[in-house]
Amino acid sequence: MQRRREELAELRSRGIDPYPAVFERSAYSRATIDAFRDDDEAPASDVAVAGRIMSIRRMGKASFCHLQDAQGRIQVYLKRDDLGEQYDAFKLLDIGDIIGVEGFVFRTKMGEVSVHARRFALLSKSLRPLPIVKEKTDEKGNTVTFDPFADKELRYRQRYVDLVVNPGVREVFLKRSALMKSIRSFFDARGYLEVETPILQPIYGGASARPFLTHHNALDIDLYLRIADELYLKRLIVGGFDAVYEFAKDFRNEGMDRSHNPEFTMLELYVAYRDYLWMMDLVEELVSASAVAVNGTTKLTVGKNEIDVAPPWKRITMFDAIKDRTGKDLHGKSEPEVRAILKELHLEVEPGAGIGAMIDEIFSETVEPTLIQPTFITDYPLEMSPLAKKHRSKPGLVERFEVIVNGQELCNAFSELNDPLDQRQRFEDQMKLRARGDQEAQVLDEDFLRALEYGMPPTAGLGIGIDRLTMLLTNQESIRDVLLFPQMKPEQ
Repeated sequence: MQRRREELAELRSRGIDPYPAVFERSAYSRATIDAFRDDDEAPASDVAVAGRIMSIRRMGKASFCHLQDAQGRIQVYLKRDDLGEQYDAFKLLDIGDIIGVEGFVFRTKMGEVSVHARRFALLSKSLRPLPIVKEKTDEKGNTVTFDPFADKELRYRQRYVDLVVNPGVREVFLKRSALMKSIRSFFDARGYLEVETPILQPIYGGASARPFLTHHNALDIDLYLRIADELYLKRLIVGGFDAVYEFAKDFRNEGMDRSHNPEFTMLELYVAYRDYLWMMDLVEELVSASAVAVNGTTKLTVGKNEIDVAPPWKRITMFDAIKDRTGKDLHGKSEPEVRAILKELHLEVEPGAGIGAMIDEIFSETVEPTLIQPTFITDYPLEMSPLAKKHRSKPGLVERFEVIVNGQELCNAFSELNDPLDQRQRFEDQMKLRARGDQEAQVLDEDFLRALEYGMPPTAGLGIGIDRLTMLLTNQESIRDVLLFPQMKPEQ
């Protein structure tokens, strides 16, 4: 680092600006290489490329370097006879420096398409050395990697370095972008409206989770970062929109593990005059279409598992899934009976947890990890779903489903509760759970109840975790691998 600062001072003493404002680039690496043709009669193609130096080979009066840009890498040939004093300045450059090169495209004697530099410009002097990954081809033609930048924590903290030295990381986030574009196209083609709702909310709701609290100085009130956007989107259905969706940044003040980050992206969709049965068909179609858009196929390799997201998917009720796995039939059981079964299965919940949280714990620990292929878990206990409509034919249940893939929840959907009196009672029951110590129980929202009292049509609602769907489609084992800047413990 000291040497790089000395080089920086020397460059400035020569009148070279190490951080100029602009460079007019005309071409990228991959496009330049793909467009080159070996034709002796064709005129040389002039290009202006720019990127980060990733390797340097100096050979007296000539040098080679590789530039890396958004498309890949391209070799640059620099010759003293062509560059004059500029060539001497090149001696003050390092791996990691960003330069622009003007020249013509040719193929070297070694067969590599390259740019013969007529002029170059330093665009940014790098003051820290990159942890360069070295590769070598062995006698069998296999690529062997040396000194990889592989420390997970360091990669997450310094994603900017990770993206430079591990090109495969970029592909994950290009696929994430393609996924979101494909979902938008899927919904827009059906006439659904993309909207935005508040992140700062006076009352948090729409999910069972602990919120982050902040304070608004001008109004002198506490506000919460949203844990979901459900209640605001349903207000829009009350207002007359037939179908609305939002890509929402949600925030939940909870623990972190391979599938949870306190800040995450959720897609929520609400369609009037539909129910959860219709939504199952839509989800199958949406996820399979997204897989094809991102990977060109519905067949995925996820860890050691081969998964096919092509419809149709298996459908089974929650109680049947638990019974098949544990032999325990929980339907109609009282809270003391479920607590006894929980103890028999050596599982625990918080002391103030109600019967819904107990059933959820049993399902999460005994059933969910075993579901690898896409599976609809349907017809949940009423106590677990304070925002879902009561089942039209099964007392004590609600019209709800979750999709489980590769052992974890991917999405959640309801036939939405639109009876304001029933909704008020459900909220009051949740408040009783809060009084017992359940800090994730939902709170009563008077304005949302007022909206329902004006009348909301039958509605199907859906929430999909975009981060988890990205994990599935890109074969990543941790949510941190699909977030550019995941939450980390403070750096020491």
